[in-house]
Amino acid sequence: MNYLRTAMLLAGLTALFMGVGYLIGGANGAMIALLIAAATNLFTYWNSDRAVLSMYGAHEVDRQSAPELVGLVAELAGRAGLPMPRVFVMDEAQPNAFATGRNPENAAVAVTVGLMNQLSREELAGVIAHELAHIRNHDTLLMTVTATIAGAISMLAQFGMFFGGHRDNNGPGIVGSILMMILAPLGAMLVQMAISRTREYAADNLGARIAGQPMWLASALVKIESAAHQVPNYDAERNPATAHMFIINPLSGHGVDNLFATHPSTQNRIAALQQLAAELGTRAAPSVGANENYPPQGPWGRPSSRGSSIGPSRGSSRGPWG
Repeated sequence: MNYLRTAMLLAGLTALFMGVGYLIGGANGAMIALLIAAATNLFTYWNSDRAVLSMYGAHEVDRQSAPELVGLVAELAGRAGLPMPRVFVMDEAQPNAFATGRNPENAAVAVTVGLMNQLSREELAGVIAHELAHIRNHDTLLMTVTATIAGAISMLAQFGMFFGGHRDNNGPGIVGSILMMILAPLGAMLVQMAISRTREYAADNLGARIAGQPMWLASALVKIESAAHQVPNYDAERNPATAHMFIINPLSGHGVDNLFATHPSTQNRIAALQQLAAELGTRAAPSVGANENYPPQGPWGRPSSRGSSIGPSRGSSRGPWG
């Protein structure tokens, strides 16, 4: 059902894009709009991952520089049946993460220093599994395509203002051009955000299955959501179009589902994870985020401890990666 809804939303976004082109230049305008979308998507297909990683100052790490993190990603990627993605760290205090790349063979997972410092081993495993789920579902490419089309719609709508007032160009006229300039980008943004919310639910579900314990991710979401309200992410503020890539909205962390939210509400995501935990027969935490009363199993079936090499020790201001 998630895939069907995503396909329908993407088809609607493409139809809106071609419709704007048609209003500007008739059938030829629709064809030109389609060609513009194809050319733009071809460029982003090859370059989007490098661009976004550079945007956030992410640096690649390996088993020598971050053995615990890379080892955890490798183990979970094996569980997910994925090639080992490249691993990046962002020097950012806000706990957050995203995945990027045009396909599983050319994917990358990026996490912030804040995420590694503030989450336990189990919670970090839940977040990484969520990002690997995006890679396995090819969401990284899908979200790049939708963002590109949405941006192109806005560009075309503004372009139409210069030609829409001339009836001999078969344009929509002055009033129609103004409405198109306002409504077309708005509609594109709503569809893009609806696709993003749909894919987050799907990644939560698959990621929880990869990690083997839905409540690890639920606990992590609570911590990340809380920090998003308190710790600003200045790189994200300068690049709000990338907010949908993160596991939690890095701009404001909206608390409710609405038409303008890039992510589902955290409460709704936790409720879905709790339901999945019940279906899988896994033990849920009595209070999400209250790990003091919840000793989860490690990501490979071993009991974890607070002194785990992957999670920060209690009372320490430094994470396992310094």
